[in-house]
Amino acid sequence: MRLIPASTCQRQRWKNDGGWTTEIARAADPAGNPGDFLWRASIAEIEGDGAFSVFPGIARDLLLLEGAGMDLTIGSGKPVRLARRFERIHFDGASPVDCRLLDGPTRDFNVMVRGNALRAEVLARPLAGTMVILPAPGSEWLVHAWSGEASATRDGRTFALAAGDSLHAGHAGGRILLEGAGELVMVRFDTLGTDAAPPGHRPGSHGGDC
Repeated sequence: MRLIPASTCQRQRWKNDGGWTTEIARAADPAGNPGDFLWRASIAEIEGDGAFSVFPGIARDLLLLEGAGMDLTIGSGKPVRLARRFERIHFDGASPVDCRLLDGPTRDFNVMVRGNALRAEVLARPLAGTMVILPAPGSEWLVHAWSGEASATRDGRTFALAAGDSLHAGHAGGRILLEGAGELVMVRFDTLGTDAAPPGHRPGSHGGDC
């Protein structure tokens, strides 16, 4: 279990100057290709209309954190609107995506995984008291404290999370006990071929750095 303090996450300007990205964590490509990843989680600040970058072979999830939202046109499909806080969309990173903001900038949680190796489940959950994560073989978790504060305990080790901090946990070890008050964005990464399902109901979906 590894704590990722907010202070260690670097905020960088997009190459097209359309916003900012703060990378939270990534898993390197097992093949060792420079710049490639198995999975990546970040927070994007979208400041203007424009096209998303194309990521062939990557499956993507985008969850609205702040702002009035956006209309996304994916490929030749009709525009899909994200306007409710914590609303999420899943899409193929190889598809061209055009973004039109509804009323000013947004902040979004972005998850990208290599689609032939992993699947990701993105959950936004309130934390009011206690929550338990039961890791399964072939899975790992990323827990981001979006607001409030929390503590995470596993096998006698406890980490404190303030707003903006994150926690990465692999499947090895016992259950993870989360306590506190606030809001969490939780991502479960499953190796393809595993049958385990995440706890609770799946969040609503209409079906990054952007």
